[in-house]
Amino acid sequence: MSNGTWKKLTRPRNIRPLERFEAHIRALSSGDRFLFYFFAVLVGVASLSSFYMLEQSLLVQIPTYGGILTEGEIGNPQFTNPLLAISDADRDLSVLTYAGLMGLSGSGSLIPVLAESYTISADGKSYTFTLRKNAKFSDGTPVSANDVVFTVQQAQNTALNSPEYADWSGVSVTAIDQRTVRFTLTKPYAPFLGLTTLGILPSRLWQGVSSEEFPFSTLETNPVGAGPFKVIGVSRNSSGLIQSVSLAANPYYVFGRPYLDGIHLNFYPNTEALISALKSGAIQSAYDIPSSNELTAPYARVFGVFWNPNEKPVYAHAEVRKALSLAIDRSEIVKKVLGGYATALMGPIPPDGNVKQVPVPQSTNPTADAAQILESAGWVYDGSLRAWKNVADKQTLDHITIRTSNVPEMRSVASSVRVDWERLGIPVDIELYEPGDLSQNVIRPRKYGALLYGMVIDRSQDLYAFWDSQERNDPGLNIAQYANKNVDALLESARNSIDPNTRAADLQKIEDTIAADYPAAFIYAPDFIYAVPTDLHGVKLPQIITPADRFATVASWYMETDEVWPFFAH
Repeated sequence: MSNGTWKKLTRPRNIRPLERFEAHIRALSSGDRFLFYFFAVLVGVASLSSFYMLEQSLLVQIPTYGGILTEGEIGNPQFTNPLLAISDADRDLSVLTYAGLMGLSGSGSLIPVLAESYTISADGKSYTFTLRKNAKFSDGTPVSANDVVFTVQQAQNTALNSPEYADWSGVSVTAIDQRTVRFTLTKPYAPFLGLTTLGILPSRLWQGVSSEEFPFSTLETNPVGAGPFKVIGVSRNSSGLIQSVSLAANPYYVFGRPYLDGIHLNFYPNTEALISALKSGAIQSAYDIPSSNELTAPYARVFGVFWNPNEKPVYAHAEVRKALSLAIDRSEIVKKVLGGYATALMGPIPPDGNVKQVPVPQSTNPTADAAQILESAGWVYDGSLRAWKNVADKQTLDHITIRTSNVPEMRSVASSVRVDWERLGIPVDIELYEPGDLSQNVIRPRKYGALLYGMVIDRSQDLYAFWDSQERNDPGLNIAQYANKNVDALLESARNSIDPNTRAADLQKIEDTIAADYPAAFIYAPDFIYAVPTDLHGVKLPQIITPADRFATVASWYMETDEVWPFFAH
């Protein structure tokens, strides 16, 4: 310190890093500053983009609520009621608005729906169900055991004339308490569990409705059920026929509110109108209509030509039935007539993955194979008479008349079969009948020698009505007039056994035995085709018995999605 005086000591001001950085930037030329900011922005965008891409790679999509599906179908519904549903349109609406104790999964297995659980007695005659605590109708009222009892008793009411009567006749039903109901059968019946998919009606709304008033109740068009959806609007044309029905998600559904906000069903008079609506975008989905975005599933139906030896004795010859069956080029019919939407068959059970199908012969010359079978059994062909003659009993196979339904598919299949049989040298006529006329005046009185027809097999594959010898006369469905004591015993065992392994073994023997007897020329099982929009997800189709089965997983269908981190996805 000079002169003995104090001077204040000072330090440089503490310049913060950001200020120092800004000072360096200001010191740059304008061109350099431009380049700096340009690359800074570039690095920032790249960093944000990388972070976004990383986030997107980690996020998962989950279904969320929203969207309305507009679907079309042929026909007009009359009864939105599981006890009165008679048409496909009726059954569709009933399945969407009502629920049963059991339901159908996307794999085709039965799962508890309104039921929480069930037990089967050791003798297979008693089934006890416990209802879920959250089982409610669409108006928020609980589903009780009394509702189940009421519904079954109405199915058994002869005055109501329900299509469900035959299934429930003779079944005793008792409410043990509000959540427990018991069914008692007179004898074991393995397919019984499938019957409990019957939609349950709210007894408090229906119990005051007489049998005569049942079909005309306002509850037919404004149903209160426990299904995944509820009706919110109905539109009719000038003739009073229902043209469209609007449904909204049922918030009280036992498995939670469906993802779709609703389903809008439009009804059309014929296939042409339905196809036009799908092409124009008036509807988004339809079944039995091929499209670029279609789903398929096997129909539980078996089509073939069924013989009636009582009407034409020549069909009593096993070699004749076999030869005519093997003369049919099934692969050609599936490919060219059915557009590939079918599976060729040689046996009575439609493909379901459980029964091993009898292999379809892969012959390069079916006509020659058929002729060889006849010749080996003593038949000689007379070209001038266009007939095969049996040397032993002098019978002739000189003419075949195919009777079938007057619908496009049956006409086309019959024409293809005629070509195959005429290659074998046998003249063939085709007689077409309207479906009601065919059933009433041809099938029921058994007035046919060869009948091209389709059998609808239920999910339990109970073939009793079709092949048991006691079912040969109307109202039985044994249209082939088939009688085989071994098959009778197997059919009885299959429907009475609650052991799935025993049933599977019985069904396999039934398939093999009937196929070897050739009581019909089994031809194909058709595919169910479902055209859906590209933004509809979650659709799983089981084996289809009736078209309404396509709605097996409808509560899980979705159009809208959300993206969340994986730990939020469960």
